Amino acid sequence: MKDIIVIVGPTGVGKTKLSIELAKKLNAEIINGDSVAIYKQLDIGSAKPTIDEREDIPHHLIDICEVEEEYSVFSYQKDVRKLIDEITKKGKRIIIVGGTGLYIKAALYDYNFTEGTTYNEYNDLTNEEILNQIKKYQTEELPHINNRKRLIRLLNKLENKEEITNNKDKLLYPIKVIGLTTSRDYLYERINNRVDKMLENGLLEEVESLKNKYNNSRILNSGIGYKEFADYFFKNKKLEEVIEQIKLDSRRYAKRQYTFFKHQFTTQWFDVNFNDFNKTIEEVYNYIQK
Repeated sequence: MKDIIVIVGPTGVGKTKLSIELAKKLNAEIINGDSVAIYKQLDIGSAKPTIDEREDIPHHLIDICEVEEEYSVFSYQKDVRKLIDEITKKGKRIIIVGGTGLYIKAALYDYNFTEGTTYNEYNDLTNEEILNQIKKYQTEELPHINNRKRLIRLLNKLENKEEITNNKDKLLYPIKVIGLTTSRDYLYERINNRVDKMLENGLLEEVESLKNKYNNSRILNSGIGYKEFADYFFKNKKLEEVIEQIKLDSRRYAKRQYTFFKHQFTTQWFDVNFNDFNKTIEEVYNYIQK
């Protein structure tokens, strides 16, 4: 089996464009690695590639769930492993692309889940808020407030009322992990501009069409670019405040993405050439072909 290509990095660095160009060169199919793009109707806020942008490259695990449905990391793990078998049998390469590191790692490494187990990243909670949730269970040993990974893991175990046993460093497939990066200041500028562009492209209209579904949808209340609008709809927050909160949450999420991808994967990082993206494509392609 040829290496599965995994393209990771913070939001807004060009992962989608790179994946499509590499898929053309490698005769590959693409598996979505973003936990929000899985859902129908969440198009603009998730920045999922449009049909035209996909350029006839097969894309999997996009638009497979209604926003009221629950789709867990366990569901993702099962679906990705099934797709890996199916695509490999066709003799095609596989590219997994996205920013949801936990989903990608759970699919490719030996994570063991039980049917019905949910596993959340708690992107809508700060470390302090996660710790406060843990304290409700009267647990004696508490992780340090700065150790987000342990906080998340413990809260999930407590909420699931079970022990999740894993051999998380055992890789099940041959992979090459490509990380895209740029300077922090420039990344934050791109993220801010990207949010503004989403508003221009109709993000407000998109979420307004989903307003009556917020009460029954976990993803609308946890996905960045959507959860912030709950305050706008139900707590009379000004739109300008919501937009600034989306930008702030997106920047914070990008920082957490960097931390995850640097510590959880053996990642080959590439500084993105935004002035001539073709150079970045060639650089990554040459690395893959080594």
